[in-house]
Amino acid sequence: MSLTLRTISREQHLAYIQTLPAASHMQVPGWADVKAEWRSENLGWFDKTGQLVGVGLVLYRQLPKIKRYLAYLPEGPVINWYAPNLADWLRPMLEHLKKQGAFSVKMGPPVVIRRWDADAIKKGIADPDAKRLRDVEATFIEPRAFEVADQLRRMGWQQGEDGGAGFGDVQPRYVFQVPLENRSLEDVHKGFNQLWRRNIKKAEKAGVEVVQGGYEDLPTWQHLYEITAERDKFRPRPLSYFQRMWTALNSEDPNRMRLYFAVHEGEAVAAATMLIVGGHVWYSYGASANHKREVRPSNAMQWRMLRDAYALGASVYDLRGIGDSLDETDHLFGLIQFKVGTGGQAAEYLGEWDFPLNKLLHKALDMYMSRR
Repeated sequence: MSLTLRTISREQHLAYIQTLPAASHMQVPGWADVKAEWRSENLGWFDKTGQLVGVGLVLYRQLPKIKRYLAYLPEGPVINWYAPNLADWLRPMLEHLKKQGAFSVKMGPPVVIRRWDADAIKKGIADPDAKRLRDVEATFIEPRAFEVADQLRRMGWQQGEDGGAGFGDVQPRYVFQVPLENRSLEDVHKGFNQLWRRNIKKAEKAGVEVVQGGYEDLPTWQHLYEITAERDKFRPRPLSYFQRMWTALNSEDPNRMRLYFAVHEGEAVAAATMLIVGGHVWYSYGASANHKREVRPSNAMQWRMLRDAYALGASVYDLRGIGDSLDETDHLFGLIQFKVGTGGQAAEYLGEWDFPLNKLLHKALDMYMSRR
């Protein structure tokens, strides 16, 4: 199979994404505008008839003081990952990126290896011998994913040292998803655990209302988000980031990004952002106030977002990252505990892979990153 690769326009890139059932929100052309501090390029793979058969959004980050770049394809590229010869796709990409001055390439194949349903995870949490998700028998295993990993290793791609202990990659390796395809909403609601169903009812009784907001409501979102950052001890992104995200993504597709608020007695007490690409819907950022937690605004908001995703015809509602630890004392355990209540499934992706085009500079960057 002979494939050629060249730079394409944003319009070509977007038109191709629109023909697919889904793709990562980090592989749409508009994502380049969200990541304004990186240089970007849209790549297209063409078959011998000249038809566009794959795309990739590359973000370039310059090394301090020299004109060499780290080339990053977050959750991409968007190609046929199960092709019998992956080298036909990736070799022209590496050659092109090297010509662009890249010293190292990082990518995240959107390939799921394993899935665990809610029951399997609950059993794992109850089992004292199960420390991590990998210690629990998976409900579903994708054999083709192992072939992808083998091909990447043979080509010289490498994986981070941690071998995937949760957030070692730039993007989470473990995510939590609620499948919606071929299910009724009633079935989805039945899949929630008792606590979730009770909390949704509690919020309803307390008069919690979930509403959609617009660009002008982003300062209200930011206020709740900063409260959350202080409580959970992480560094918040500035308001300008979310404003840029809204403008960039919604000018590309007016329904790409949404903002939700859970309102109680006229006050917004929880908020979330939602991203939509084809049949894949993500809950991407969440925030909540320190008070009024007893009226369960977050559960009410998730249920509304899930219903809206369902109404859009989504095949999956993605609650994004979780850690893989089943230990109740782990700081990320609360995430898996909250998300497993939706009755969905944990999914393990192949994780991110690196290709050092210049071994010396790659090593230097590695050392720099590990010291940060």
